[in-house]
Amino acid sequence: MKKYIKIWLTQNAHAFFFSLGQYIKNPINNILTTVVIGISLAFPAGFYVFLNNIQILSKDWDSAIEINIFLDTKISSEEAHFFTERISARTDIAEAILISKDEALSEYKKLSGFSDVLSVLDDNPFPHVVLIKPVFNDINESKAKNLVNELRAMHEIESIQYDNKWLKRLVHIIDIVKLVIFILSVLLAIAVLLIIGNTIRLSIYSHRHEIEIKKLFGGTDSFIQRPFLYSGLWYGVFGSTIAWVLVSISLQILSEPIRNLSELYPNNFELIGLGYTHTAYLFSIGILLGVFGSWLSVKRHLYSIEPN
Repeated sequence: MKKYIKIWLTQNAHAFFFSLGQYIKNPINNILTTVVIGISLAFPAGFYVFLNNIQILSKDWDSAIEINIFLDTKISSEEAHFFTERISARTDIAEAILISKDEALSEYKKLSGFSDVLSVLDDNPFPHVVLIKPVFNDINESKAKNLVNELRAMHEIESIQYDNKWLKRLVHIIDIVKLVIFILSVLLAIAVLLIIGNTIRLSIYSHRHEIEIKKLFGGTDSFIQRPFLYSGLWYGVFGSTIAWVLVSISLQILSEPIRNLSELYPNNFELIGLGYTHTAYLFSIGILLGVFGSWLSVKRHLYSIEPN
């Protein structure tokens, strides 16, 4: 058993380094092919980084969501204060600010210019208003809608003002961007498979006579195909490396303008690149596409070659 394992490891090591040598022996064509693969992988990776940064940035936008609660006009000031404290204790509400009916009337007098007319009124027509800011971990329309529905059920509340049209638009835009990235990733993955498959096909036919001789002397298809499969692995590794470099350079170029722009707003946002986990995903996908593309080409073209 150990003998067979040793032979298997020796054969794979030979194929591993032989395929690398073949890659280095023909650098111009192989580098051009690898660059095309790298660009094809860089596009979906770059779009993913863009979407990831948008989602991280959107977590800070929950503070922009504000719900205005208009209490029943029969509610007293003490009851309004008690209601505000009760609302503030909820875990899904970050802040609750009470604007009393007297404060609302005073503010309206300043803004409207009808202070003389409003002064003759016997009763204050304004209700107590509570401004609340929900706590959301991300832009989530359903969470905001559920919170509004829960608040509507409280007997102290007369009406609720909540404009969620911009939130719906943002959610739909993010969903569309996700779908576009997915479709683009699938198309580019197919393109990478075709590029690698065609490159391996040309390599197989350029070594056609060598393959015939090996088969003539008893070489099995599994033995002969190993260098071609490892060639696909190298295309995947080097292509992923180029994709990572392109994405990193692009982020480096954009980081300074984005930093300058974010300084104009309350949050100091910085671009997030490909971390260790996502870099591992990138290389895994690149290697998988390389090996799979090679395997498809080998299965179609290598097995059809037989010695005369």
